[in-house]
Amino acid sequence: MGFALSTELQLTSTAFEQHGSIPTKHTGEGVDASPALSWSNPPAGTKSFAIICHDPDAPLISPNGTYGFVHWVLYNIPSEVESLPEGTSDFTSGKNNFGKIGYNGPMPPEGHGRHHYYYWILALDADLHLPEGMNMWELLAKVERHTLAMNRLIGTYQRS
Repeated sequence: MGFALSTELQLTSTAFEQHGSIPTKHTGEGVDASPALSWSNPPAGTKSFAIICHDPDAPLISPNGTYGFVHWVLYNIPSEVESLPEGTSDFTSGKNNFGKIGYNGPMPPEGHGRHHYYYWILALDADLHLPEGMNMWELLAKVERHTLAMNRLIGTYQRS
């Protein structure tokens, strides 16, 4: 299937609504805890999931031409899992653009205005047993041919 939005697979959070403001406690200005997430309607054949949080509004362009800022990469989530609690440390964490493993929430540059944060869910047709520490691009290279469905929840945040 590749990377096309699914009409069935849905991602939601009790912390914020689609295009809603992300509470400060889920940002670098707060406790910096990942928001609770839940998903529904994965396609038949789903064996695992991956989660990514990416800020395409960030003024960061990499030498390879990619853009934005990655705040979270989480994978090796078994197919029977339907939600993640707030501040989860379960499953396998990748490396974010802060150079750290795990979640580091929104924190746009001061005076940069409101940013959009895309929380992605990917349903995969395999349990890949990927190693800890992969960045978003490494993960996407490994899962592209295994992606059955994907969708996103978009939240916003503006630094105070």
